[in-house]
Amino acid sequence: MENGAVYSPTTEEDPGPARGSRSGLGAYFSLTRLPWYRRILKGLQLLLSLLAFICEEVVSQCTLCGGLYFFEFVSCSAFLLSLLLLIVYCTPVYDRVDAIKVKSSDFYITLGTGCVFLLASIIFVSTHDRTSAEIAAIVFGFLASFMFLFDFVAMLFEKRQESQLRKPENTTRAEALTEPLNA
Repeated sequence: MENGAVYSPTTEEDPGPARGSRSGLGAYFSLTRLPWYRRILKGLQLLLSLLAFICEEVVSQCTLCGGLYFFEFVSCSAFLLSLLLLIVYCTPVYDRVDAIKVKSSDFYITLGTGCVFLLASIIFVSTHDRTSAEIAAIVFGFLASFMFLFDFVAMLFEKRQESQLRKPENTTRAEALTEPLNA
């Protein structure tokens, strides 16, 4: 028997588009849709809201439980909403939906989550029993709410810059009103 009949080549010359360095699950994730500072803020929102939720779940007993339960709901919701937004930005889902609607949803969800998380942290501060787990949850809650609000301010700044780029610089309001529309 000849060697050619028994053995066949084990490597392919051209692996094709479905395989290569970015194959499998890695081919579906892209972090390039967000600027670097927004990626950091989104990651911190996710991490800090998760840590606040975990620390709050460790609390075994409470005297005034309303603040604890509200904080639990808000921290879990903040984690899930930030995870959802990060998944939308980093996967092909972003290409399937309108980018303007994603950015608008992110804008309002981030503002609402930041404000409600800050409120929940303030309420939890006033009702907690001063255990170490509660204090850690409160610290992570305040930090997470500030990350949401910083992200909102960053988006507000980006929107303002975009609107400044769209405005014509040399046209005053009086000139714009006296110019014919078809000029």
